[in-house]
Amino acid sequence: MNASHSTPSTVLITGARAPVALHLARLFHGAGWRVVMADSIRHPISAASACCSRYFSIPSPRFEPSQYGDAIDDILTAENPALVVPSCEEVFYLANLWMQRRFTHPLFAPEFSLLSTVHNKFKFIELCRALKLETPDTRLIENVNDLKSYSDQAHNLVFKPVWSRFAKQIFICPSAEQLAQINPTSRMPWIAQTFVRGQELSAYAVARNGKLVALSVYQCRYRAGQGAGIYFEPATNGAIHKFIDRFITGTNWNGQVSFDFIEMQNGEVLPLECNPRATSGLHFFQRPTPFVDAITLRSGDGLIKRHKVPQTLPLAMWYYGLPKALRAGKMVSFLKDLNRAEHILEWPADNGPKRGQWRSFLEMITRSMRHRSSLQQASTYDIEWNGPD
Repeated sequence: MNASHSTPSTVLITGARAPVALHLARLFHGAGWRVVMADSIRHPISAASACCSRYFSIPSPRFEPSQYGDAIDDILTAENPALVVPSCEEVFYLANLWMQRRFTHPLFAPEFSLLSTVHNKFKFIELCRALKLETPDTRLIENVNDLKSYSDQAHNLVFKPVWSRFAKQIFICPSAEQLAQINPTSRMPWIAQTFVRGQELSAYAVARNGKLVALSVYQCRYRAGQGAGIYFEPATNGAIHKFIDRFITGTNWNGQVSFDFIEMQNGEVLPLECNPRATSGLHFFQRPTPFVDAITLRSGDGLIKRHKVPQTLPLAMWYYGLPKALRAGKMVSFLKDLNRAEHILEWPADNGPKRGQWRSFLEMITRSMRHRSSLQQASTYDIEWNGPD
C-alpha cells in the first residue's frame, strides 16, 4: 500500500456525498495517492474536487444490494485499488460484500459481525461492559409491555431505537404522551437508558489492528435540528482517550470508529453510542502524509497531531444555525463563532466542492420532497443500515 510518485497507489473512497469523504480524498491525494470515489447519488460534493480522479455513481446498497455488489466488483476490477475506505453507513454493506464475495482488496473496516454489534446501541453497551468499561444503565425494549414497565421511571430515562442516527426518534425524559408514540418490536427494538447530566462530547478515532493511531475529541456547538453537528470545537478529555484505547485494544479494531460521550462534573465519561465510521472529528486532521501513514501503519509510535481551530459548514450554519440564533437573541455570538471557524469545504487549490455543494444540496432537496422526509433523512435514506432485516 505504499504510494509512489511515479505510479501512485489508488484508493477507493465510498460515501462521496459526505464532507468527511471529501476530506479523506484530499488527505490521500495530498499524500500522493490517486483517488477514485463512489456513491449512490449523482452529484456528491466530492465529485467536484480536484482530488477525485474518477467518480462512480452506483446503485443504492440499501435498496439494490445485488446491483450494488456488482458495481463494486466492477470498480475493483477496473481500478484495482490498494485500499478501500468507507466513510458512511455503506460500510455495513461493504463489509457484508467482502464476507460474501470474498473480495481480496483490503477494506479499511472491521468484520461485519463487529460492525453490526457496535452499531446496535444495546449490544454496544453490552460489549463495553464485557470490556470492563463503565456505562450508563441500559435496558432493551422489544414490545409495548416492556415499554409500559418503564412508564413510572420515564422522567429519568432516555428512549431511542437501537438503530438510528442524527438523534432521530430520541425521547429524553418523555411525557406519557410522548412515550405512547414509541412502538418497539423484536425486529426494531428500543433501549431505555439512564439520563446522565453533563456535557456531550464526541470522538473520532483511527485504529490499525488494535492500535490507536489517531484521536480527535470535539464538541458540537451548533446542530442541524436535534442531531447532526454543523460546528465543531476541539476538546480534550483524558478519560475518553483511555476508554477508546481500551475499546480498540479489546476489539482489535481496524478502521475508523466514532463515539458520543457524556462528560460528568468530575471529568469522567460514560459512552452513549458508537458509530463505526467517519464523523466530523476527521476534519481536525489536515496534514495528509502523517494521516495516511497512520492508516497504512507507516508512522511511528504515538498519535498523529490534530488541528485545533473550530471547523464548520457555512451553508449549514446559515440554513440551520441562523434561525436558532435569531430566536435566542444570540446573533452576535453566532457571527463571532462563524468568523473564527475554518470552512470545511475550503482546501488549497480545490474550489470545486464549494461550487458543487449547491448542485448536491439541490439533489438532496429533491430527494427530501420525493420521499416527504427531512433533509437529514434524505441524506442517508439510500445507504443507512437498520439491522439484519
